[in-house]
Amino acid sequence: MVAPARSLSRLALAVTISASLLLRPVAASAQMPPGEFLIRDTEIEEILKKDATPLFQAAGLDASHIQIVIVGSRPDDINAAAGPGVMMVNTALIMTTKNPNELQGVMAHEVGHLAGGHSARSDEMAHAGMRPFLLTMGLGLLAALAGSGDAAAGLVGSAGYFGALGMAGYSREQEGRADQAGATILEKASLSGRGLSEFFNNFRYQEVFSQYRRYKYFIDHPLSSDRIDSLQARVAAMPHFSQVDKPEAMAEHELMKAKLEGFMQPQVAMVKFGEKDTSYPARYARAIAYYQLKEPEKALKLIEALLAEQPNNPYLYELKGQILFEYARGKEAEAPQRRSVELKPDAPLLRVNLGQTLIALDDKAKVEEGIGELRKALLKENDNAEAWRMLAEAYDKQGKDGLARLATAEFNYNIGNLKDARVFAMRAREKLDRSSPEWRRATDIVLVSKPSKDDLKDLASEGSIARKQAN
Repeated sequence: MVAPARSLSRLALAVTISASLLLRPVAASAQMPPGEFLIRDTEIEEILKKDATPLFQAAGLDASHIQIVIVGSRPDDINAAAGPGVMMVNTALIMTTKNPNELQGVMAHEVGHLAGGHSARSDEMAHAGMRPFLLTMGLGLLAALAGSGDAAAGLVGSAGYFGALGMAGYSREQEGRADQAGATILEKASLSGRGLSEFFNNFRYQEVFSQYRRYKYFIDHPLSSDRIDSLQARVAAMPHFSQVDKPEAMAEHELMKAKLEGFMQPQVAMVKFGEKDTSYPARYARAIAYYQLKEPEKALKLIEALLAEQPNNPYLYELKGQILFEYARGKEAEAPQRRSVELKPDAPLLRVNLGQTLIALDDKAKVEEGIGELRKALLKENDNAEAWRMLAEAYDKQGKDGLARLATAEFNYNIGNLKDARVFAMRAREKLDRSSPEWRRATDIVLVSKPSKDDLKDLASEGSIARKQAN
């Protein structure tokens, strides 16, 4: 991981790639599978969303209400899952697929489980309130600046997610049904089912392996040769079987894989994408790999060359800004981060990046502007816990104790730490104007964060809740 030139105390929630960053996993919970962590990256999320949206629509689901969650994993930990409001994809699965159609095939299979009501873990995820965790846990933009203890503390909130992911398990009968449903979904979306059948056929050998030697996906989703043969026959007879991926889709798929390789296996990326490979994905991967290998000047030189060719690419400015910020060059980081936001104003993670830089500059006007950027990000992702944490820091710099405490309460609430959420919300109420919406919000947090009887009596005594509710 890149070591910053200055030491700042940050509370890590999870992992962010690109202008975001990559954090080594910490054994924060017994339920967290070894080597797994959550990733947020706007560019990769958009590619995955583009791949998945026609599948959701074909299945009659509202794509705008489904979050694509990227799970960083070991290279041999191929996995995917779907639950209410969530589609989870392991990085190993992305790296293994040869083209977008294969990845869409696996996604369609998972949507097939949902459409068939097969997912036992979907109930577990819904019951555990997984969506708030998944939306917030990947937003630790400054996680690399934290010690392992802080990282562990933040990752505790992901226990429910990892527990749900570990609940996976379907019968062979359900697998066959999901195959057929996935094939129907792909055809309805005017996509080929070839990738679906080829993906499973590539791993046909897993059927004969003992349980402990199989990839996780094929433990949860047991294979059989009969099932694969039946699927191949079905998709081959479909009208869109001969459809191929468009060149732009293939380019995005290769870019996504190169980017992940650069972040997750930088030394491998340097070999795989050697200097003789002058393609855009290769140079992008090398720039990221240099950044990860603590050679920022080489990374920045490559990024400048890429920007000369693509001057309107927000993700290149994002990456440049993050490298500069992490190496204590905050004043220089501001300009590329501003440009990334100008080019992609609807991306909350880019605004969070800019906000963190502005706040760190310790200039009153910049801090105020940074607060504005974070508030804009929160309009898009209100449960972005890291943005709330940064707001708390900014308000503290301004001496706005009530708002700082409320933001800290929001932060804790969104990582599932209800005890501290309640404590800070009660403290915020002491400092806030009782007629303000912030005071009412603090009261709401208290009420949904397992308040004690004493808390309820205090609220009742001031008329915030009915007295009978406190008894």
